[in-house]
Order: sequence, then C-alpha cells, then structure tokens
Amino acid sequence: MRGWIRAVLVAGVLVVFSGSLFGLWSFQVIGYDRISGQATFDINGVVGPDTGSTCPADKRYVDEQPAGLRDDVLAAYQQLRAEAARQNVTLCLHDGKRSARQQQAQFDDYVRRYGTRELARKYVLPPDESMHVKGVAIDVQPLSASGWLERSAGAHGWCRRYENEPWHFEYDPEYRKGCPALLPHA
Repeated sequence: MRGWIRAVLVAGVLVVFSGSLFGLWSFQVIGYDRISGQATFDINGVVGPDTGSTCPADKRYVDEQPAGLRDDVLAAYQQLRAEAARQNVTLCLHDGKRSARQQQAQFDDYVRRYGTRELARKYVLPPDESMHVKGVAIDVQPLSASGWLERSAGAHGWCRRYENEPWHFEYDPEYRKGCPALLPHA
C-alpha cells in the first residue's frame, strides 16, 4: 500500500512539474504593429515608482524616475528635461506612471475622502480612464516648472489638461501644433 501511495504522489509531482516546465517554456505571442504613439506591449499593469529623491527646487516634492512611461513618452520626457536644464529650469517628475492597481488605490482613497465617486472624479480618475495608467501623463513640480512647461504651449508635445491641476501634463505628438482647451477637471 505504501508503494502505491508513493507512486501516485511521484506521478502527481511529475505532472505538476512538467506542467510548470511547459508553462515556463511556452509563451503566447502577442502581436503589436509598431505604430508611432502606441506602446509595443500592454503597460497598464506596469507599476510606476511610489516615490523618488527630493526635488532640488522644492523639498516638498519628489523627483521620480520616469520608469514605466510608454517608450515614445519616455523619449519626449527626456528631451523635455534636457531642454528645461538648458533653460535653467529645474523640472521634477512628482508623479508619472501608475499601474491600474496604484490608480485604483488612489481613486478609492479619494472616494473615501470626498464621500462620492462623482466628487472623487474631479481630482483623480478610475484606472480605465487615467492617462497615468496609460503611461502618457506626468505631474510636474515645482509650480514654476509647470508654468514654464505650460507657457511652451505644446512645443514639446506636452500640454496641461485640467484647470484644477496646474501640474498635470499629457503627451501627444499632435500637441506640437497647439494645446487643446483645458478641461475643468479630470
């Protein structure tokens, strides 16, 4: 009887192990056409930094690494940061890429804080609507840097989007032709 139980256990382990190996060795090819302005893979689940070093221009803010931004957005951000430095503007990335989970946690916090989803939406969007989750939005600090960026009127592809958020900018190459009208809030 003991030998039979051992044989069943070994067989079960081999089945599980071989299934694990198959799972490790197999992969699903997800085809994406390389189209300018689109991610080469789904970045909604990519987690952005929760914090960063202290912003040298204003110690109340952090300066995150731009990890997780869509490839074209990251390149545009790096160009923007270099241009800011050339013009002696200290531009800090206070908040950039967020995962859907990070965005949901922030949205839930605002619902608790303001009491309703409708009020919370004025300050933060649910994950399926957030440009931070899509990897195309940044929050710039200090406000002097935000003002510098807004005065560029989209010349770098970045535009402020909401009246109530002077720090929130979104990237779109089409913005180089000019920024769209501000929305009252998220």
